[in-house]
Amino acid sequence: MKTRADLSINFCGIKFENPFCLSSSPVSNHAEMCARAFDAGWGGIVYKTLGLEKSFRVVMPSPRLSVLNYMDKRFVGLQNAEQITDRPIKDNIRDIAWLKKNYPNKVLISSIMGYTDEDWIELAKMSEDAGADMLELNFSCPQMAHPSAGHRTGQDFHAVATFTEVVKKATKLPVMAKMTPNITDMLPVALAAKDGGADAISAINTIKAITDIDINSFTPLPNIHGHSSATGFSGPSVKPVALRFVSDLYNSKPLQLPISGVGGIETWIDALQFLLLGATNLQVTTGILRYGYRIVEDMIEGLSDYMIERNIKSLDEIIGKAAQKLTDPSNFETRYQVVSVIDEEKCIGCGQCFISCHDGANQAIKFDPAKRKATVDEERCVGCLLCKHVCPVWDCVSYKEVDTQLVKHAAIF
Repeated sequence: MKTRADLSINFCGIKFENPFCLSSSPVSNHAEMCARAFDAGWGGIVYKTLGLEKSFRVVMPSPRLSVLNYMDKRFVGLQNAEQITDRPIKDNIRDIAWLKKNYPNKVLISSIMGYTDEDWIELAKMSEDAGADMLELNFSCPQMAHPSAGHRTGQDFHAVATFTEVVKKATKLPVMAKMTPNITDMLPVALAAKDGGADAISAINTIKAITDIDINSFTPLPNIHGHSSATGFSGPSVKPVALRFVSDLYNSKPLQLPISGVGGIETWIDALQFLLLGATNLQVTTGILRYGYRIVEDMIEGLSDYMIERNIKSLDEIIGKAAQKLTDPSNFETRYQVVSVIDEEKCIGCGQCFISCHDGANQAIKFDPAKRKATVDEERCVGCLLCKHVCPVWDCVSYKEVDTQLVKHAAIF
């Protein structure tokens, strides 16, 4: 039997067998789905957000998905107009209770969204009574039809602090506040949640976006009976934004709360990057929508192999290691810079580096049409590495470091 590293984590005093969780979404919609996810190896589930139909009845639009394709790459992002659960609260509470009874060693987090203090209190108590291990407060859904819910609440510091405090007083469960990325600076809202008593922060929810337009009907997609809206965008394309917000939160000295990282995780490398930038717990939706619950097997195996190869005994050893190396641009070391190096044997003579450098960089690439080979003019090269990024041969272009006191780059006029 293959040796596996210890992937267990402690998050808000709760032990997870691994950091991988379903995020609150269609992939965690009811007990049968969640059971299959637990059986596949997921360490935890954030159940699809509960609401009270007596306060607001959710009616889903249809169709409600639009995919972003780019060139020959399919599904690089997904736009959705999904709201919180449209199932009756009694059915969802029954499912949560069933899941905890049948999977007592798995972690079940109940995501809730209220519209008044009384709503938040009732949902928190119902979730606790059903056996949920933790609560996630949805302050971030970008397409709720209710005028004072989701990301609108998440942009209101006072509302976030107040509702968090209300829930904390109503339950003994750990409480995690889910942040909206549809805001310039997430930290003030996260601090408001902390002021209200939040035990953790999850980030990010989906980004308001428009993915596509039908150029015949002039209608943005998804086309919902002739209209559309800027709604939640997720998937691999949002990962850079999510990583930025997670690292901002982790590096904030006033915050100092554990973080559940969400946004574009599909592979073990994606997961590792979130951990390195400060996340302790990880949540996934869009990767599951495309590939199914089975992706957790590859993520567990890949992360485990990585830890074994590097003799890493616990995820605690690496959480935040990359975040510690982030600095303000004013602190960048500028004495030592780099110049590109092209491997002549690997160069296929496509000329892409030459075109890109001449039209978009520092005109530092020379191209011999007879030999069909590219070379670097080190006097002109400023080390932007555009050539490396456009080259179709993975390891054809590398770079070397130079001392700017010894090598003076040509000026650009």
